[in-house]
Amino acid sequence: MSATAPTDPPGPGDNSLKPYLLRALYDWAVDYGLTPQVLVDVQAGGEEVIVPAAQVKDGRIALNIHPRAVAHLEMGNERLAFSARFGGKPFAVRVPVTAVTAIFCRENGQGIAFQAGEDGATPPAGNAADAPAAAGKTANAGHPKPRRPAQTPRLKLVK
Repeated sequence: MSATAPTDPPGPGDNSLKPYLLRALYDWAVDYGLTPQVLVDVQAGGEEVIVPAAQVKDGRIALNIHPRAVAHLEMGNERLAFSARFGGKPFAVRVPVTAVTAIFCRENGQGIAFQAGEDGATPPAGNAADAPAAAGKTANAGHPKPRRPAQTPRLKLVK
């Protein structure tokens, strides 16, 4: 069962892979009988994040988006939206894609964690390493930035 196709097509300046990766991982998890979950940074989404406050821990919330857990799932290019029950009460959830920090499977932890600013959003202030890139300058002009070896993201399930 596939997520609803995006109702908000990309605009002329949109080039983020994040919504496409979210939909792809969601489809993969559901196809293999796994439980897709998204980790949301509630503070990064500001007032656009609508989630049950009682379920937020340390500014984050993990949301089960499996078809059996939600109704009317929409995974657009700008936001995730669905209805779910929390404590037995229905709740309309709305999350901007920029606030999603990871998508993973509950059973095995496989998924993708996103870095700050990866989706075209401005990284949080105070990160000196990202300041030159944010200003359109390179720290070492003419020399590519050295890459760190790939590390397995460690996700903490927040209930």
